[in-house]
Amino acid sequence: MTGRDVPAELGADAAGRPSRFSGSTAAATPADELIRRLRDVCSSVESSDEARVRAGRDWWPLSVVWALEGTNPAIPTAVVRPADTTEVSAVLRACNDANVPVVPFAGRSGVCGGSIPVFGGISLDLTGLTGITDVDDTSLLVTAKAGTFGDEFEAQLRSNHEMTAGHWPQSIALSTVGGWVACRGAGQYSTRYGKIEDIVAGLEVVLAGGTVIHTGGKAPRAATGPDLTQLFVGSEGTLGVVTGVQLRVHPAPPAERRSVYGFPTFEEGLEACRLVMRRGATPAVLRLYDAAESRRNFEVDGEAVLVVIDEGDPALIDGVMKVVDEECARQGRTLDAGIAARWLEHRNELPSLDSLVRAGIIVETVEISGIWAALPGIYRAATEALRAIDGTITASAHQSHAYTDGACLYFTFAGRPESPTNGAGEAYYRKAFGAIMRATAERGGAISHHHGVGINRAGYMADHLGGGFDVLASIKSALDPNGILNPGKLGLPSPFGDIRKEWPEP
Repeated sequence: MTGRDVPAELGADAAGRPSRFSGSTAAATPADELIRRLRDVCSSVESSDEARVRAGRDWWPLSVVWALEGTNPAIPTAVVRPADTTEVSAVLRACNDANVPVVPFAGRSGVCGGSIPVFGGISLDLTGLTGITDVDDTSLLVTAKAGTFGDEFEAQLRSNHEMTAGHWPQSIALSTVGGWVACRGAGQYSTRYGKIEDIVAGLEVVLAGGTVIHTGGKAPRAATGPDLTQLFVGSEGTLGVVTGVQLRVHPAPPAERRSVYGFPTFEEGLEACRLVMRRGATPAVLRLYDAAESRRNFEVDGEAVLVVIDEGDPALIDGVMKVVDEECARQGRTLDAGIAARWLEHRNELPSLDSLVRAGIIVETVEISGIWAALPGIYRAATEALRAIDGTITASAHQSHAYTDGACLYFTFAGRPESPTNGAGEAYYRKAFGAIMRATAERGGAISHHHGVGINRAGYMADHLGGGFDVLASIKSALDPNGILNPGKLGLPSPFGDIRKEWPEP
């Protein structure tokens, strides 16, 4: 297992284990003649048990639960790794002609099952498409291939061009540029730099039939019909396969400032964040932890801790941090700025899912978003609902990405069901996850902020989008009439089966 691999045991007999999603053994299995055609048009076509099993998992915590039960989420028939866009086009054309599902993936850092091949077929590994291909220092635009890992991308920007994209997801060493686009991701500095949909300027996309299109990238704004770039941002590979991304970047920041504050309650901290944003200040990090998470992360008792970090031009930072200090002083108190250094040191650490599940603990972080007026109610309703579930050990939250009209809440739950395996772990997980979804939806929030939908939220999508869901399904049908692209995701209808029957809303 490499440093970028999914944390789940494989074992010598992994390919012979049952699959959690029975659709992966459906009649969509590619015929031998398709495999031969793919070998003719693609640099790498693997059918080894190890490659297939690995391609059937991502960082969804339930993947670890299933692995310890001796179950795979799903297994593709083959893993195809193209070297360039031309090969991606040829692979999609061949699979579309044969009516075989194609599931794009790269870092597999998603936590919602978005890259799991629910209906089998081909797993399309995009990590062969890597590197920065163009840098426009005058316009502050950079183009990269979709399979470029985030840490390598940012390191090249910094060392070779003294630039930054400002996109720092916790998964930066596991995720790729194309993956950021596919799930509509967010970085930890998004209050300064924006989410990926704000950073992306243009895309190269391969459609289901193999046609290559380019969107955006010609000007900072245009009135030439709907923004086709945004159509593909967040589509999770269901509408087309992203192979290239043009991003807006910034000069590497010359200065940084840090402050930390404590508030009597989480709600008072939320109000301070709202007022900071209302005044137009956008620090890179405006991250508020409730009392439980403040104790767990910073050993601060009885207070909600707010970590504030900004970077950029010193004159701009001075103004932003002055506003922050004025608003936070109204209801809070200043804490040791060393807490911010501690956050920076540990911000990209990931939990040891394997060891937690072995210890009988099911843990997950679930992000949602809402307007400021709704956030206190969502926070109370969700944490109360989680604590009411038998087996819950902890239920907490922090606010991680702020805007003038609202913010993201990041819930954490941990529970110890009767047994983490034999179905009990999944049952607890789904009950807890569902409690957060209901608390959010009932109060008008968005059921995902940046993790996406995948399988995990598929059953909630029709209700969440209302009449817009039929519009999305129509777009899918127009762009992918055979339904081969990542079937079973976003809750969209699929000719290969109905994922909602295997993964209904809890």
